[in-house]
Amino acid sequence: MSENKFYDQSAKDVIKLLSSDKDQGLTAAAAADLLAKYGHNALNEAKRTTLLQKFINQFKDFMIAILAVAAVVAALTGEVVDAIFILLVVVLNAIFGVFQESKAEDAIEALKQMSTPNANVLRDGKVLSVPATDLVVGDIVLLEAGDIIPADLRLIDVSSLKIEEAALTGESVAVEKSAGVLRAKNPGLGDRHNMAFMNTNATYGRATGIVVATGMQTEVGHIANMLEQTEETATPLQMNLKQLGKTLTYLILVISLIVFVIGMLKGAENFINMLLTAISIAVAAIPEGLPAIVTITLALGTGRLAKKNALMRRLAAVETLGSTQIIGSDKTGTLTQNKMTVEKYVVDNQVYDAERSIEGDATAERLAVVMALNNDTKRTEEGLIGDPTETALITFNEKQNQDLDSLFDRMGRVAEIPFDSERKLMTTVNKHHGKYLITVKGAPDELLRRTSQIEIKGKIQPLTEENRQQLLEINHELAQQALRVLAFAFQNSDEVPGKMTSKLVEQNLVFAGFVAMIDPERPEVAQAVKEARQAGIRPIMITGDHRDTAAAIAIRLGILTKEQGPQAVITGAELDKISDEDFNDRVTQYSVYARVAPEHKVRIVHAWQKRDKIVAMTGDGVNDAPALKTADIGVAMGITGTEVSKGASDMVLADDNFATIVNAVKEGRTVFANIQKALQYLLSSNLAEVMTLFVMTIMGWNLFVPVMILWINLVTDTFPAIALGLEPTEPGIMQRPPRGKSSSFLSDGVGPAIVWQGIIQSLTVLSVYALAIAFPDHPGSQMLIHRDALTMSFMTLGLMQLVNAFNVKSVYQSILRVGPFKNKYFNGAILISLLSMAIVVLVPGLNGIFHVSDLNLHQWSIVLAASFSIIVVVEIVKLCQRKFFKKI
Repeated sequence: MSENKFYDQSAKDVIKLLSSDKDQGLTAAAAADLLAKYGHNALNEAKRTTLLQKFINQFKDFMIAILAVAAVVAALTGEVVDAIFILLVVVLNAIFGVFQESKAEDAIEALKQMSTPNANVLRDGKVLSVPATDLVVGDIVLLEAGDIIPADLRLIDVSSLKIEEAALTGESVAVEKSAGVLRAKNPGLGDRHNMAFMNTNATYGRATGIVVATGMQTEVGHIANMLEQTEETATPLQMNLKQLGKTLTYLILVISLIVFVIGMLKGAENFINMLLTAISIAVAAIPEGLPAIVTITLALGTGRLAKKNALMRRLAAVETLGSTQIIGSDKTGTLTQNKMTVEKYVVDNQVYDAERSIEGDATAERLAVVMALNNDTKRTEEGLIGDPTETALITFNEKQNQDLDSLFDRMGRVAEIPFDSERKLMTTVNKHHGKYLITVKGAPDELLRRTSQIEIKGKIQPLTEENRQQLLEINHELAQQALRVLAFAFQNSDEVPGKMTSKLVEQNLVFAGFVAMIDPERPEVAQAVKEARQAGIRPIMITGDHRDTAAAIAIRLGILTKEQGPQAVITGAELDKISDEDFNDRVTQYSVYARVAPEHKVRIVHAWQKRDKIVAMTGDGVNDAPALKTADIGVAMGITGTEVSKGASDMVLADDNFATIVNAVKEGRTVFANIQKALQYLLSSNLAEVMTLFVMTIMGWNLFVPVMILWINLVTDTFPAIALGLEPTEPGIMQRPPRGKSSSFLSDGVGPAIVWQGIIQSLTVLSVYALAIAFPDHPGSQMLIHRDALTMSFMTLGLMQLVNAFNVKSVYQSILRVGPFKNKYFNGAILISLLSMAIVVLVPGLNGIFHVSDLNLHQWSIVLAASFSIIVVVEIVKLCQRKFFKKI
């Protein structure tokens, strides 16, 4: 039944098709049969994974699996300390991943929980209140203002019904409903005026409708189905780590094998010692601290973002923000305030800003009275309740310091003609000094046809044709600015009209003025859009609202320029006529998408992703959820956002502030840069270790024993690398272009820096070893000569890595410019690591364990000079890069 287009059939035909009865409804027996056959009016339960499954899933990462194997091998070969450390990192990483996953709300479950608890339904000729989950196709449902629509309905009888559908369509203004047949071909959801959709809200009037779809067959069920079928996108960070892990692992295994084979051929060690050395190289070269460092850096970034009102649901998404190239933003509630506001008013044929005081302006004061009286807004402790357009009129009066309580007491309503979509007018009759004031509001063209007079400067005079044309021109100009214009008129009467009909009452009116309203943009968004553009990010608007409204807001925010014009705006209907291939080619032409459905939003995200762009999607409604889940990073609104949009998102803005995204992007870039710094430090250090051992093996020199390698790996890798994740943001980070999908951790000069810094460290260590052999301090003993040489090169390797940690604070900038000691955590980490390296030699009891000897002052001076030489060399290389290659 869901495939029927009920909107293009008469209500009578729909009732007949669904075997129902307008006056009696379904019988209880028929409803029970249908419920048993088709099931409850509820969304599908989501598939859930157990905690154990979530924990096991954490080990599917290739690098984590390799580390787990390495830990087992290390334990079997006697290196228990290193094995425990690696396993601890792996297990903690898995536990943290499970914790994050368990905290995340499920989008489908949130959709299910949105269902209304009860509905008023006609069965066996009686009105019953039944659970909404028990509704079946064919049920006759009665709606009133304030009701949440319990299922998809074809409206039968309508009395001034308005439904707020922003969560489903993105349109902020409540939609006027009617019962007539729609003749348009394939109208969008927002244009199906004779339909009411599940989980939208009736804000005004009442109606009767017949259920045409329930559960997963409804429009919101369609979105739930899209969410079930949408796969979460792997973040660039996850893809980078996966690729890096594979590449490093393969390289390290090959190098370890080569070292083992060459060592055996040269007879440097026996089989067991050489095997242990090869395994030590593998364990030392794999940056086993990287997963922990990444997790900790992301967690710290998450904490900083939380203080800035950006709440992360997926850790890896923090980094993704920094690489974002496209931000597709919903308009209503995201770029705008989702609150209709009076922006201008027109009296005396002049346009005024709403901020202008009406005090002393007789015509403006009259207009304010008319708009307050011709209004059904209710004032409660929670605030104003009613149609958003009408609440905006009351808010305007309140801002103008009008005493509305006194006004309503003096001029109580005694009669009315409710609004209807055919005549597009609403009329009230109110008491006024023993007589009566008739107020009328509605569409400007309709109301002007019924006016014969106009109030100008407080005086009533005939409405001339010249005045009429001038007013129509003003209305047209305001409409072009995407302002919703309402006209107001009045008439004094000695008595309440005998018959409250449009023909008798709504004639010969006195024109009072226009009021122009809009859902205004958030004041901070224009600056945020500007900053996003400066950061190389392209903002686009994707909304269910009308073309002109969307374009006007986009121009005001800077998303669209006046020069771009209509060609940069496309509607959902126009999008339907374009093939995927054609759209993929043309997607860069459009900055604004209007009147779009949920599937359009997903299609737009896919089109940009096929151009290898990293896409962030913001939104707050049910209609945004599939696109939020499809995008590389989904950003939901925390205040106005539905639980569905939050459940499908990676990040939630606690303050619904678009500008918060810019801060989040900055934090994301900082996080990635800091991970790069940690990676540069780790890999350049590990490369130095591997190259040193490789050359020692080829040269037939004595090798570092496994405990030396593992100690350097344990002491120098962990704390400094983690502390690098706490580095402050580098200046100018938001002036850099986004990295994009093609970039990796080794981009932006990091890869080459790892190689040449690793080579320099290795050459320096080998030089110290050769120097110690050539000019020994204990020339009488070959054993002491080699032991001193190994000790000096061992200490040089460890200390130089720690000194080089200062260099990696920036790829190209001088250490003096970035500030070597700004990060107190880094300073502490370096100090602890230095002491840990020094005690191996300085504490006599440890000498035997680590196979090192005491060093004299001369030997220490060589070690320290060699260790700090890395600063001088790197500074010279960076200077040449900046001067000759214009690196910044």
